[in-house]
Amino acid sequence: MLGVAPAAVALVLLSPSARAAGGALAASTTISADTCPTSEASAAAQRLVRWVAATADHQGMPFAVIDKPQARIHVFSARGQWLGSSPVLLGVARGDRSAPDIGTRPLSLIPPQERTTPAGRFVTEPGRNLQGDDIVWIDYEAAVSLHRVRSVKASERRRQRLASPSLPDKRISYGCINAPEPFYNQLIAPLFGQARGVVYILPDTEPFATFFGAASAY
Repeated sequence: MLGVAPAAVALVLLSPSARAAGGALAASTTISADTCPTSEASAAAQRLVRWVAATADHQGMPFAVIDKPQARIHVFSARGQWLGSSPVLLGVARGDRSAPDIGTRPLSLIPPQERTTPAGRFVTEPGRNLQGDDIVWIDYEAAVSLHRVRSVKASERRRQRLASPSLPDKRISYGCINAPEPFYNQLIAPLFGQARGVVYILPDTEPFATFFGAASAY
């Protein structure tokens, strides 16, 4: 499952506008609800993006949709312009809610079945981890963040997992979302690492409508 070369991790998709500007994030026009290309986004992700575009639920902030069933992230500017998509690593356990008090426990006391990436709408904040690395807090109390992929243990082979086409390979973290370093540096850090944003995380065990009922009709 993990035989793909680590260099393939850099193979992420950036929109033409993001590429043309060398990653510059100021969009000159507002784009339609069908921004995210169908080849990159699941039906549920497209439905959510249509709802955000129609209702301005992101409140003028940059936003991202994390599609847990597909293990992908789709990033949008504050004007709703799709900027790029990438594979991500997620919590090892399927599940859409964080365990109580999980953010107060050391990693060694979090059993595998509680290592979930929660679903829902989150207002993000820039932050730093204990090592001083810049990260994006998704749920501070639950200690869930979006950050560059990094090796916790060499045996986890996280970079190889990001490059693998296998969805089960993407399940390895304690609940945080790991993105490829080039993608993070070009899109995540400038957008979400400087100010607040919105991250929508699609569920993988509970119904879509449980978390995004208003978006179900779009």
